[in-house]
Amino acid sequence: MDVPAQTPVELGYTPLRTYRYERKFLVDEMRPFQVEAVIKLHPRLFYAPYPSRDVNNLYFDTPDMANYYDNVNGADRRRKVRVRWYGAPFGELNRPMLEIKVKEGLVGTKHTYPLAPFCLGQDFCNDYFKSIVLKSDLPENVRRDLCNLEGVLFNRYHRQYYASRDGHFRVTLDAEMAFYKANGAFGNAFIHRQVNHHDLIVELKYEIDQELHANRVASFFPFRVTRNSKYVNGIERVYF
Repeated sequence: MDVPAQTPVELGYTPLRTYRYERKFLVDEMRPFQVEAVIKLHPRLFYAPYPSRDVNNLYFDTPDMANYYDNVNGADRRRKVRVRWYGAPFGELNRPMLEIKVKEGLVGTKHTYPLAPFCLGQDFCNDYFKSIVLKSDLPENVRRDLCNLEGVLFNRYHRQYYASRDGHFRVTLDAEMAFYKANGAFGNAFIHRQVNHHDLIVELKYEIDQELHANRVASFFPFRVTRNSKYVNGIERVYF
């Protein structure tokens, strides 16, 4: 769908006004503190711009799971639609943010909009979410699109943040990933929980104009490059 200009976002969320690269690495033989040491010893002098925190995402897809299959099949243009918030996973969410991630080839961007506060619990379903959409200050085409989507997956993980001293590169380290099936038609007890305590995901993020330097930056990381998608992994863990 076409997405208009973004509205202002809350502190701590990352609005993207241009396309960027995201390189992902799967780490399955190191502990978080070991990965943190590797990042901090990088020649780009990565530092933590703000504290780590728990990230929560509620994903939405079409009834025929078009977003999931586009990502699995590597469609040239693909997207993910999610609501993101930080801290406690359930209960009253005072600052939820709608994020629409759009990927074109190897680069992507993200459109972010504040949503009206809502409660995530056993009463959460499609009808309840549509009422939140109608109460939120959203562009009309975004509102229409959301009303045709269904809740399919809730995931949660702990994220650490790093930035290079020159400001050109960002790195995130995600651990303790948990996935829950989200039932769009009925209420949700979020009991179909799958947890991955072992794998860590490192992401290197940078603007398009830094692509020439990115290979050298990535070469200092002794990690395995992957096409890892938390959304795809979560769907396959709780549905298949």
